Formats: sequence, C-alpha cells, structure tokens
Amino acid sequence: MTLPVWVAAAAKAAVRALLQERFEPDQALWIPERTEPMVVPVVSSALLDAGRSALAISHCDPGEGLDLTRDLEIWVTARWRDTAEPPIALLGGAGIGRYAAGGELCVSSFARRLLQLNLESLLPAGRGVELEVVLPRGRELAERTSNAAFGVVDGLALIGLQAEVQRSAAPDQLDQVLDQVKRLATDHDFAGRLTLVIGENGLDLARQAGFEPRIKVGNWMGPVLVAAAEAGVQDLLLLGYHGKLVKLAGGIFHTHHHLADGRQEVLMALGLDADLTRPQLQQLRSAASVDGALSALESEDPAAATRLWDRLAEAVEQRSAVYVARYGRWSMRIGVALFDRSRQLRRWGPTAAERFFTLKD
Repeated sequence: MTLPVWVAAAAKAAVRALLQERFEPDQALWIPERTEPMVVPVVSSALLDAGRSALAISHCDPGEGLDLTRDLEIWVTARWRDTAEPPIALLGGAGIGRYAAGGELCVSSFARRLLQLNLESLLPAGRGVELEVVLPRGRELAERTSNAAFGVVDGLALIGLQAEVQRSAAPDQLDQVLDQVKRLATDHDFAGRLTLVIGENGLDLARQAGFEPRIKVGNWMGPVLVAAAEAGVQDLLLLGYHGKLVKLAGGIFHTHHHLADGRQEVLMALGLDADLTRPQLQQLRSAASVDGALSALESEDPAAATRLWDRLAEAVEQRSAVYVARYGRWSMRIGVALFDRSRQLRRWGPTAAERFFTLKD
C-alpha cells in the first residue's frame, strides 16, 4: 500500500485516541472509488498532554518488491481545534517533503481525500482537528529519491493517486498497462489519440493540460509503444521529465536505472548535434544531473541551451519512431513533451507541436 494509506491509518488511530476510544490495532479505511473498507494495521496510539493531543504510529508496508519506504515509521499527532473550518488542518513535521519554491507541503489530492473520508465523520460538532505528520527517517530517505529533481526538499512527498503501489519495473505492472491500452482502443469513443505519462508528476501535468485519454506507464516504454501502435493509436504523446526521457534519445527503452543509465553520455552526443563548444560539452559531462547540465548551459548561453532542448525533444521522437518500426508497419505518429524539475513544460518535438500543441514562438 502507498504511503498516504499508512498516514491515514495512523491519523485515524490518533483521532480515535483523542476521542478516548479503545485502541484497535486494525483500522478500517474507506478508499475513494471502493465500496468496501481496507483494513490497515497500526502499531500503537496514546493520549498526550493530559488528553489535549494524541499520537499514533504505523509502519509502512508497500508490498512485494524493492521500496525505500518499507518499514518506514510514521507518527501522526492529533489535536482539537475550536473551529470546524477547515475540518482537517494538515501540518508537515520533520521528514515531510515541501516544494522549495513556496514551502507548501507536497501532498497529493488522493492523500487529502483519504483523510477527509476517514476522519470528518469522527469529528465532534463545531470542532476541527490538527494533524502533524512526522517521518523520522523521511529526510534521510529523501536523499535516495528524485524528489530534489522536482523541487521537493526536506523529506518524502505524500504522493500517490491510489491505495496500491504501482511497480514501474515489474512485469505485472507492464501487463496492467498493456491491458489498459487494449481496453482503451476498443472503446467506441476512442478517437485514436493517446497520451502516455511517465510518473506522478507527468500524470498531474497531463490532467492540468487536459490531455485525454491518458495512461501512466512505468519503465517498460518499448513494449507499451508497440502495443499502442498495434491497438490502432494514430497520435501518441509521450509526456515526461527530461531526465527520464533522455534515455529514449539514446535508444534505451527500458528506463529503470538498475538496468541502464547513460543519460550524460546521451546528452553529450545531442550536444554535438547541437553544435555546442568543447567547453560546453565538458560542462555537460561533469554535471551532476541532466537538469543541472541544462540549467548551467541556459545561464551561460541561452541560445545553445535552446538548440540542445530542441535536439533532445526531436531525438526522442525520432528514436521512438524507429523503435516501433522494428516490429511492424503502422501509421502511429509519436510526439514528445518534456518538463523540467519545476514541473514546467519546456519543449515539444516537431510531431508534438503539429499534433498536440500550438506553439507561439
């Protein structure tokens, strides 16, 4: 189960302790779009400050597979508020990620909805509750994630759009995506257009931009592209973080970092095509990340950075089309849209510009 589920379970246990209810190790959580509750275990709960607050603890269990949140300890403290608006005030304690730009908590709408569904009915009339969530190891674990690449600092983000963890590199996750593509293509309303998004940030941007229909894919990019062509997709948009999609520009179509990387090397090759100078190429090679390389180049030579952005987007489109052509002759057009660490759409390839965007340069 995803991190927001374990936070909600601890929050419910804390509120029930505040109500002086007997401790229950299993919390029944209502999940959006489900008709039956999910039972989620918590470790403990207790009243504090002579009954003015309560603390509950849960341990995250993401299920099978590698996940850095496994056994992560979660503390939620609940305190009454003398106002019912808003019913739930969420505070981020130590280990909870925040957006560096504005300092607001990095919490998904799904996580907030979980809290509303499971807590609001427990609140006494005229009262709200203040929840402080603490992840004691959150800051430490965040250093092993790509949070910083998306401007999230100080800890782990409470993201996720569903209760179950999606395994981006697992075969069963690939099967689920392939089934989604097939079902979508057989829908009588399907018009031949599809957006594939990479990661939660891509999904959120696609929703904001109004791209419909859209499917979130993991690291199995190659098989999903071929499946989309086989299913009859005519116009396909790949929407993702430049630090991930740059691998496709190098012909790497399974993008999990355990299998292949080479991002800096691909970026250097693209830099050669974009006529970058030798010092600029050396700067690309020594950068700590793709985002860092592009940002440094933009600061020094905006025109050169523009050429590199354009070459990157175009190369992803071209290599994706070549990959699909290995497996059959289809008429599917593949466009790409890239966003940066600030979750800002930065570049579209030529096919994406023609089929999905109207550029105003």
